[in-house]
Amino acid sequence: MVDARETTMLTVTDLHKQFGPEDRPLQVLGGLSFELARGESLAITGPSGSGKSTLLHIVGTLDEPTSGRIVVDGVDPHGLSETDVARFRNSVTGFIFQEHHLLPQYSVLENVLMPCLAFGAAGDDEVERAHDLLRRVDLSDRLDHSPAELSGGECQRGAVARSLMNSPRLLLCDEPTGNLDTANANRVADLLFELQRQEGSSLIVATHSKDLASRCDRHFELLQGRCSEV
Repeated sequence: MVDARETTMLTVTDLHKQFGPEDRPLQVLGGLSFELARGESLAITGPSGSGKSTLLHIVGTLDEPTSGRIVVDGVDPHGLSETDVARFRNSVTGFIFQEHHLLPQYSVLENVLMPCLAFGAAGDDEVERAHDLLRRVDLSDRLDHSPAELSGGECQRGAVARSLMNSPRLLLCDEPTGNLDTANANRVADLLFELQRQEGSSLIVATHSKDLASRCDRHFELLQGRCSEV
């Protein structure tokens, strides 16, 4: 018999998130529960303000739930110390946002290396991986360029490479193609799914794009704090 812990990447159990004062709370997430298998992709859709980004931030340990529990790769990250949760986030998860968030003062190569610089230095193996990732996103000729010298599509491809630098087991994407024209959106989406399959990462994409959502293995719609599988 296969151990479920070996096949499950993420478990979300009765997750609630409220904002505002206790006497007049705004409930954004109201009891979400689901599992995501290793290597599986999941789209989260829903109207603006439905809690898509909030869910990703909690799963990615950028925010804490009001109640409920998440387990990522067998670990409850919200039970870790502040230092340990930062290390966990850096080593287990990768993030891609609607804005690429490349640091303007650094080159494309330096930006891709940032995740491995957070807790140490980049050795020869890390530099080699960064070069390989930039080759795979077709930015080998942009290594020494600053983000200001790149197009929007190129910057987002650089962000995809950066998100994979530490070989994350869980990749979280918040509207990764939302700021791109159709051609660049399709190219970034193609790269995202191709690299996700090659790396064997689990993937969650929050998006308004029906085309992007249709490419995922599963699709949840988030509405009034609850999600239903489409």
